[in-house]
Amino acid sequence: MIITQTPLRVSFFGGGTDFAGFYQREEGCVVSTAIDKYIFVIAKRRFDEMIRVGYTRTELVESVDQVGHELVREALRMAGVTQQIEISTLGDIPAAGSGLGSSSVVTVGLLNALHVYRNRAQTAETLARQACEIEIERLGKPIGKQDQYIAAYGGLRFIRFLPGGGVVVESVYLPEGAAAHLGRNLMLFFTNVTRQAETVLAEQQANIDSRLEVLRGLKELAYEGRRLLEGGEVESFGRLLHQGWELKKQMASRITNGEIDEVYAAALQAGALGGKITGAGGGGFLLLYCPIERQDAVRVALRGLRELPFRLEPSGSKVIFNYST
Repeated sequence: MIITQTPLRVSFFGGGTDFAGFYQREEGCVVSTAIDKYIFVIAKRRFDEMIRVGYTRTELVESVDQVGHELVREALRMAGVTQQIEISTLGDIPAAGSGLGSSSVVTVGLLNALHVYRNRAQTAETLARQACEIEIERLGKPIGKQDQYIAAYGGLRFIRFLPGGGVVVESVYLPEGAAAHLGRNLMLFFTNVTRQAETVLAEQQANIDSRLEVLRGLKELAYEGRRLLEGGEVESFGRLLHQGWELKKQMASRITNGEIDEVYAAALQAGALGGKITGAGGGGFLLLYCPIERQDAVRVALRGLRELPFRLEPSGSKVIFNYST
């Protein structure tokens, strides 16, 4: 039995520049961090030859081709596991539509478990690259590459997407005490809305040609965000989130709506300095930067929403249990 733990993430700046439609023209980049909320994947050998997959439903099939869960099916093919296995997934947050990168987290964590199951442990780079191949190339998802890489590597990262398709993952180094200060002042609230990210992302992808200047602005904010963090200017980083959100809303019509705008405005009025909807937008979680002395006021203003306390997570996908006979 193999159990992997793979972190979810919040993306601060640069989302959209990790789409091939942008980085094939010019380099894209994001600032993103893993958080201490996870998806766990369990891979266990079965006595019989069947394949059993457990998530929000249960599948019991005879061959990989019959597996209905497309991420599981393609990960099994990628890892070369064809029979006699049982797979289960467990998560700390709603399974889909959260905006915390859960689909890519499942893919990375599953690949990690399956490779170790076959005694062929892979690097973070390989796990991320294979997850991108599954989601973007094999399944044709209208998504970028940042979620797969932050799930595999973990930590607080500046990730560059090169025109040739390469990806460079760089650590963001904060002065002593600044990382803790950043973590204390970040808040997450569930908007009570889950959505299919693909519907929002498909529109963003279609709009790339007409939104190049917006994407370049988001890219510039990613560089500025990294500079502020590494300079210890955490409050300025928080305010920069607001500029990023104002730009991001221009990428597609369904990134925000009246309800989200109302909630965000209430948070700012209560003392938050900036924020954004995580992931594709349209629902999921609202990320806020708020000085700790104003956080109770924000909680009162958003009392209809569930808060998700979290910390920054330094590690990427890892095996936390490995029992083999």
